[in-house]
Amino acid sequence: PYSFQLYQKYISQIKPERLQDMLLELNKIAINEGLEDLKKVRQDTTTVETDIHHPTNNSLIWDCIRKSTEHLKKLSEEVKGFTYRDYTKGAKKTYFKINNTHSKDKKIKLFEKQLVTFTKAINQVSNAIKKKDIFVDIRAMAFMYMLENLLPVMNQVYDVSYRKEIKGEKVPSDEKIFSIFERHTDIICKGGREVVFGHKINLTTGASNLVLDCLIERGNPADSKLFGPTLDRVMGNYEATPRDCAADGGFFSKENIESSKNKGVTNIVFNKIVGRVKNQASSLNMETRLKKWRSGIEANISNLKRGFKLHRCNWKGWMNFQAKVLWSVIAYNIRVMTNSLVMSILQV
Repeated sequence: PYSFQLYQKYISQIKPERLQDMLLELNKIAINEGLEDLKKVRQDTTTVETDIHHPTNNSLIWDCIRKSTEHLKKLSEEVKGFTYRDYTKGAKKTYFKINNTHSKDKKIKLFEKQLVTFTKAINQVSNAIKKKDIFVDIRAMAFMYMLENLLPVMNQVYDVSYRKEIKGEKVPSDEKIFSIFERHTDIICKGGREVVFGHKINLTTGASNLVLDCLIERGNPADSKLFGPTLDRVMGNYEATPRDCAADGGFFSKENIESSKNKGVTNIVFNKIVGRVKNQASSLNMETRLKKWRSGIEANISNLKRGFKLHRCNWKGWMNFQAKVLWSVIAYNIRVMTNSLVMSILQV
């Protein structure tokens, strides 16, 4: 277990940009070996969760109070004469009361009480930061750095909680924070399905089932906005124009069909499109075949998530999140390449 943790520690230090380069070079080897011909590509998006608990304003306030108190406690152990007040006992009681209260009026009063305690915790952290110049010990400076990073997050959580729970405002998602630990977490709402806290991943695969392109998105951009740039990236990276391109109905737009035609793609097929605009295909048979083939990317995604534990990323931080996703894609591609080579040898 220790050696595995050490291995993970070092591979997670490789930057996502270098991993993208590694994925590209690996795929070029597969193309040169005849495992992939780039004649047809398909796109789809999926989500990968970050390793956080379900966020509520109540839990975020409690996390801020608890974490800031931990830092202050460690700071007091390093610096003689530094004192702080522990607000966690009262805050924890109020936290549980809010969770178990269903009355709206009672919950507002409890939030008002908790926000008063939260204000005291914020002021305490702010006052400690003002004294940072007197701390010369390296460990004390480290804890002070953590408090400096936490303070703006505490202010943001207070602002959102007050507006939502006391004033009853509807706070836009881009102004919210969903975890004080994994601050890069986005909220992804895909249709009428369950909300996911993590990131949207846009994948492109070829006839060989290799992942040709993997993009980890910030926010929740519409699939239709991803189609064109992804096709451009695939064509630029591999210096080839696919003959066929297939995607789900969410990627459809008139602009995407027209731009793909202008780029030299012959057959452009989207599943479940509505309206008068039709798919661009050489025949009805070709359109049907591409629609069926497109559905195969669902199996690719399932294989990637189940086989390489990509439902939920437990690596910490935005850079490491990207690294984990890309390492999983690279490992998946190596397995696909290995299987293809073994099958070709057996056929001979």
